[in-house]
Amino acid sequence: MNLAEQREGDVMVLQPIGAIMGSDSERLGNRLEELLRDCPGQFVMDMAKVTLLDSPALEVLVEATEKLIRSGKALILIGANETVREVLELTEIASMFEQYDNLEAAVGSLA
Repeated sequence: MNLAEQREGDVMVLQPIGAIMGSDSERLGNRLEELLRDCPGQFVMDMAKVTLLDSPALEVLVEATEKLIRSGKALILIGANETVREVLELTEIASMFEQYDNLEAAVGSLA
């Protein structure tokens, strides 16, 4: 997994690229921890290039969402492909995330 980052105003956009499995889940979790601690704005995870998620990756997303909720924020997912959406639905965690098709829609929801 590669991990790209960009800022859109107050919004931090994180884009994992490839499968998030094994040690990638831990790496993603560590980076999210750093961002949650250091960035005061909102968080968007661009899932468009994620090909597969394992259980630890899902746990990372859930933990990040729970921390953000406690601080009055949300982890917004954008561009999730059919596979990712299906995994979120089957594991019954899809409702934990705000989901949008693209960054413009997600940023617009924050206004």
